[in-house]
Parts: sequence; structure tokens; C-alpha cells
Amino acid sequence: MDQVFKALADDTRRRLLDRLHEQNGQTLGELCERIAMTRQSVTQHLAVLEAAHLISTARRGREKLHYLNPVPLHEIQERWIDKFERPRLRALGDLKRRAEEAMSDQPGYVYVTYIAGTPEKVWDALTDADLTAVYWGHSNVSDWRPGSRWEHVRTDGSGIADVVGTVVESERPTRLVATWAAPEHEGEPGRHSRVTFDIRPHADIVKLTVTHEDLDDADELRAVSSGWPAVLSNLKSLIETGSPLPQEPWLVPGH
Repeated sequence: MDQVFKALADDTRRRLLDRLHEQNGQTLGELCERIAMTRQSVTQHLAVLEAAHLISTARRGREKLHYLNPVPLHEIQERWIDKFERPRLRALGDLKRRAEEAMSDQPGYVYVTYIAGTPEKVWDALTDADLTAVYWGHSNVSDWRPGSRWEHVRTDGSGIADVVGTVVESERPTRLVATWAAPEHEGEPGRHSRVTFDIRPHADIVKLTVTHEDLDDADELRAVSSGWPAVLSNLKSLIETGSPLPQEPWLVPGH
């Protein structure tokens, strides 16, 4: 929390957060366009924000994109604000969120988690049909070559795929990009969303960043915002302990 308050104390860093609030997922060059200082200085400010977990980063090709991470700000709200003015501020927050969602044509979602393991283990957990069946309840089936089709197939023996798509990028074990669509929209590229898995090693742990972009609307954003944490928590448990969580996390009441 000290790092968060230190990061927020600087006007330039607050302006960078404002820029990302206006348009999430910007490159360093895009952020520098509206900040009157050198790229090196902006990079240093971004490093402070990332150390405080106020932003997260993900790579798309050679570009490094920056995203807001609202979790620390939410923790401040819960600790210092909600307990005093919870009902009124929650109503105002809901109104603000609905207005922001209505202004965004194609919302996006970013989730970052840290896993004790190797990039290869994380990659296999995302792409191996048998492993995904263990912690996801579906098998991810593909040869995972760029341009190949992939399917998210039920494990009940029906062979039904609830999600289909195309592999866009495949760089084992660090980066996987694929489109996602309902089977009935497979032939409609405009109805496909896009998921990027960035896998970055650090000593004995792995930083996994999942970016889900080009979502249809706020309802789909809410669905993936609850779905990804549950799935990735199960993946993390499988890699670190050898077993998924004892109960399916997406069935937790109020999830």
C-alpha cells in the first residue's frame, strides 16, 4: 500500500493513469505524445506504477502495451472509503461504471497472476487437451500452429465445442494468441474476440498475463471478468500442487 500511495503522489504518474483510463492498452510512444518529458523519464514513471501494481504490461509483437490495474485502487476504496460512505458511493460507482461501459465500443480485460513453475508447464497447461480437461472442464484441442483452428470441447463425451477460433500467434513457451467465438459465429470475424497469453519467467516463478480484447459489450466483459480468475486459479493450483482446487471455483455462490 505504501508503494501505491507513493506512486499516486506524483502528478505525472496520475496523468499517465488518466491517459490509460481514457484509452487502455497504450504503447510507450503513445503515452509520451501527451506528456512533456523524455521517453526515459516516462519509462521511469511507468516502472514506479508497475511496481505498485497500478498498471500491468503485455506484449503484442514488438509493442509493449500498458494497462490499468484497478485492484490497488479498489483496496484503498474498501479500506478508507467504503466503510464510511458505502451505500451512497456504491450507487455512484455503479452509475459511473455503466456510463463508462456504454462509451466503450469494444471493452477489454487484463488479468495477471504469478505461478511457481516453468514457462513450459504453464504453456502445456494452456494447450494440452488432457490438462485443460482437468482444471477447465473443457479440452483445448488444436495443433497450435499459426492459422490452425482450435476448439474448447466439453469433457462429457458429447464432442460439443462451446468456443472455437483460430491460432494467431504461437511461440512456445512464451506467447499464444488466438481468436475466440461462439461456434455459430465462427464465420463472422467481426464477432470474434481475441485472447493473448504472455508467459514471462522470473527465477522460479512465471508471470502469466491474459489479455481478452474486442469483447462484444459490457455483459461479455462482466462474464470474462469473473470467468478468467476462476479458471486461472484452478490452473495455478494444478501446476503448483498437482491438483486443481477441491471445488470448481466458478460455482462459488456470488461468483
